[in-house]
Amino acid sequence: MTDLQNTFQNLRNYMNAQIIGQSKLVDRLLIALLADGHLLVEGAPGLAKTKAIKILSQAIESQAHRIQFTPDLLPSDVTGSDVYRPENGTFYFQKGPIFHNLILADEINRAPAKVQSALLEAMGERQVTIGNTTYKLPELFTVMATQNPIENEGTYRLPEAQLDRFLMYVVIYHPDIESERQILKLVQGEEKKLPPPPFKKIKENTIFDARQEVLKIPMAPELEEYIVQFIMATREAGRYDKEIARLIRYGASPRGTIALDICARANAWLNGHKAVMPSDITELIHDVLRHRITLSFDAKSEHVTADEVLDMLIERVPLP
Repeated sequence: MTDLQNTFQNLRNYMNAQIIGQSKLVDRLLIALLADGHLLVEGAPGLAKTKAIKILSQAIESQAHRIQFTPDLLPSDVTGSDVYRPENGTFYFQKGPIFHNLILADEINRAPAKVQSALLEAMGERQVTIGNTTYKLPELFTVMATQNPIENEGTYRLPEAQLDRFLMYVVIYHPDIESERQILKLVQGEEKKLPPPPFKKIKENTIFDARQEVLKIPMAPELEEYIVQFIMATREAGRYDKEIARLIRYGASPRGTIALDICARANAWLNGHKAVMPSDITELIHDVLRHRITLSFDAKSEHVTADEVLDMLIERVPLP
C-alpha cells in the first residue's frame, strides 16, 4: 500500500470504530470523497448519518455544515443572498451554508422543488449564481443528502432526472445484534465531545493527491467492456431477456458509465488492490445504478424494485 492508502485506511478504521454497524455507509462516503461525487443515503432515523459527516469533518481539514430541509426553507437559505447595506446604499453577498466543504442535506425530500433545485444545481455546476454574479464553491465539496423512507406525508419527491447528479444512492439498514451491543457500550463510555482521531488531520491536498492515485488504478479492458455492456443492458434489456425489458422504461445515462468506472477504481484503491477486480464493480452496481434506471408502469404495479431488476441483469450479463 502507498502512504496515501495507509492514510485512508486509518481514516476508515477510525470512522468504523465510531460508527458501529455501518461499514457500508463509511465505505461509500469515502468512495464519494475519493471520486469527487455526492451521496444520497436512505435509511431510518438514528443510523448515524449525521454522525458520519461530523466524524469525517473532524478527521480532515474541512468545514462541515448540516442543513435541515423543511417545507418552509427558501433557496437563499441554502445558497445565500445579497444583503442591503443601508449605511452606504450597497449590496454585499452573504454566503449560505452551501459554501462549506462537507454538506449534510438532512431529509432533502422535505423541502419543495425550488430548494432541491438550488442544491442540485450547486452540486452539478460547483457554483452559485445570484443575480448577475457567479460564486465558485470550494474545490473540496461533497454533499451527503438523506431521505427518510418511513414517512411520506409532507415530502416532495426528488425528480428522477435530477437524481442522476448523485454519484451513488445508498440504502442502509439497522445494525445486527452484536453491533447493537457494541453501540450501547460505546455510548455508555462516550463523552459529550467525540474523541479526536489518533492521527493528524488529513489536509485537502492529501485528498486531491489520493484522487489522482485513484485515477491511475489500472482496469483490464475486459472489465471496462463489462461496464459498458452492463449500462447498455439497462437500455436494451431485450437483448438478454424480454421480461426484463418489460420492467425498464429508461436505462442509465452515460453518467452511470462514468460513475461505475470511477467508483470501482476508488473501491479498488481503498481496499489496497493493485488493479480493479470484478468484485470492485459488482458490489457497487446497485448503489451506482438503482437511481439511474426508471422502472415501467408494469414494474411499479407488480412492486418490482430497481434492485431486483439489477439482480436480473447481473445474472444475465456475462462477467469476464
